[in-house]
Amino acid sequence: MRQIRTDLALEAHELRRGAAKDIPGVTLRERAANGFRATVARVADAAAGEALGKPPGTYVTLDLGAAPDADAAARAVAGELRALLGGAVRSALVVGLGNDAMTPDALGPLAAGRVLVTRHLAREAAFASLAAVSVLTPGVLGRTGIEAAETVRGAVAATKPDAVIAVDALAARSLARLCTTVQLSDTGVVPGSGVGNHRRALDRASLGVPVVAVGVPTVVDAATLARDVLEEAGAAVDDPAALRAHGGVWVTTRDVDAQVRALARIVGQGINLALQPLEYDELCALMA
Repeated sequence: MRQIRTDLALEAHELRRGAAKDIPGVTLRERAANGFRATVARVADAAAGEALGKPPGTYVTLDLGAAPDADAAARAVAGELRALLGGAVRSALVVGLGNDAMTPDALGPLAAGRVLVTRHLAREAAFASLAAVSVLTPGVLGRTGIEAAETVRGAVAATKPDAVIAVDALAARSLARLCTTVQLSDTGVVPGSGVGNHRRALDRASLGVPVVAVGVPTVVDAATLARDVLEEAGAAVDDPAALRAHGGVWVTTRDVDAQVRALARIVGQGINLALQPLEYDELCALMA
């Protein structure tokens, strides 16, 4: 399992189940979410988390499919996000992780750009019913020289939000899940972990407030893809480690630019719906 890269808890569970093993402390349940299929994985404790390769917590995988209805998809994201937040919050910091100069990694900054910013309006009586929301796009270490975790920690100290929502692009095992799946979790996020570029974690332990992660897989590791293709063709992979010698190559869809923009709108509006007491049409008008 360690030879195959994936950020998705559902795929990690499928890999373990493929070996005909249950994972003690990990439960899976499917249900409907505004017309889409949602799979909820609950990882009970540290032992279960170590077996799955994911921190303990709740992971929700929304299967949106190709070209989903944006309204319905945003409502589905909002419902799952609100549940992970534990209901309405009065203030939140939305963090768009990633590199906006690289399309497969631009989901976070693009989604953050679709979030309704209201913290500066908190003192205005007309906006008293709105949650105080601020947005941060910390960039990547190679362009700023500053760890995203350092920037976010400073913003949390300054704004004192009830919760942080971190949006990031993910890596999947399966091509079929690229730009069709949204994963939400209450475990936080490690920026860059999907492509093997681990940075400091953004989670409750490091920030002092709940952190809900929202991610969409936009890339597949080429070595993982090659292994799957060979196995599907009936060719044995005698030395899986040999594929790793050709690591560092990532595969995405040919229309990833259009798909990432569309999904950023869905995720951004989903966050708005989860945080603000406004209807979808009202949010669309405000964010036009």
